[in-house]
Amino acid sequence: MKLFLIAGEPSGDRLGAALMAGLKSLAPVEFSGVGGPLMQAEGMQSLFPMEELSVMGIAEVLPKYLHLKRRIREAAQAVLSSGADALVTIDSPDFCLRVAKMVKTARPGLRTIHYVAPSVWAWRPGRARKMARVIDHVLALLPFEPPYMTAAGMTCDFVGHPVVAEPLASEAERAAFAGEGPLLLALPGSRRGEVARLAPVFGEVVGRLKAAHPALRVVLPTVRGVAPLVRDLTAGWPVVPEIIEDPAAKRGAFAAADVALAASGTVSLELAANGCPMVIAYDMHPLTLWLMRRAALIDTVTLVNLVSETRAVPEFIGPDCRADRIAPALKAVLADPASQKAAMALTMERLGRGGEAPGLRAARSVLAALRR
Repeated sequence: MKLFLIAGEPSGDRLGAALMAGLKSLAPVEFSGVGGPLMQAEGMQSLFPMEELSVMGIAEVLPKYLHLKRRIREAAQAVLSSGADALVTIDSPDFCLRVAKMVKTARPGLRTIHYVAPSVWAWRPGRARKMARVIDHVLALLPFEPPYMTAAGMTCDFVGHPVVAEPLASEAERAAFAGEGPLLLALPGSRRGEVARLAPVFGEVVGRLKAAHPALRVVLPTVRGVAPLVRDLTAGWPVVPEIIEDPAAKRGAFAAADVALAASGTVSLELAANGCPMVIAYDMHPLTLWLMRRAALIDTVTLVNLVSETRAVPEFIGPDCRADRIAPALKAVLADPASQKAAMALTMERLGRGGEAPGLRAARSVLAALRR
């Protein structure tokens, strides 16, 4: 069996790698496509660097539009030339679904599978119907998503969220971050644009928190593609963070931190998996924010809040992403770290903790979809 996989950012790379491992345990399979270091470690040679696709937001995409269009055409042609039995696109819908459309137009019978349902419960519900024109089957990460997909005309399985299967820190990994004073985990994102936008705000928050906690320590896990930028942008922070790229060190930091300040996204689930209380903050180009707010169907963007059906995690989005508002919330969470415990535990339960690994469930779903 030949599969062509496309992932566009680090979270998709992790999903793709787990899916590839699951598929290899169930059937003989050959992979090609676009992926990051984790997918490459599972046996893929990436068509081009995955980092080129890690762009989010309408205003942020515009300067790279022509280059991305070329990459869409290149990827679609590679799918058609590969002899693949199916195209599996992983998140990054702005890129992936355009590739799927070109592929379906040229070869209508090719099976198309998309991993990560679009958040139609949050905004733009019409995306599901549009997606159904080019996608046959969907792998959903959240338990409430399949009905939205099947209503639009696709088959869909809830396969669990990969965060429930990620290894937790050992005592030695956690102990590496032991020390005096509270430990703040700073997580300004994995895309260059969001890091550049959030780093100054996060730095000011660090200064305000240090005023209340003079022994404050800061650790900042990051990814390969943005590590040099992170070092440049945080060099002037009131507490210069310890920047880490090693996965074992990241696990230790997540387990040892007293509180986290994080960009909006799946990282809130990683924090919940480690029982680390958090505050979420995010800003974006004003045009992108205006368009998203016009279409929003929810009152919170934090996944822990949504899955647990609580509003336990404070969030500061757009105009509210200000140090004078974020810092008091962090101080409150530090003073009462148990306030989010029940919401985090419920989130992990609903995402499948304790069951079969999501990568293996996703692999079974892919194979079943190909047999239909």
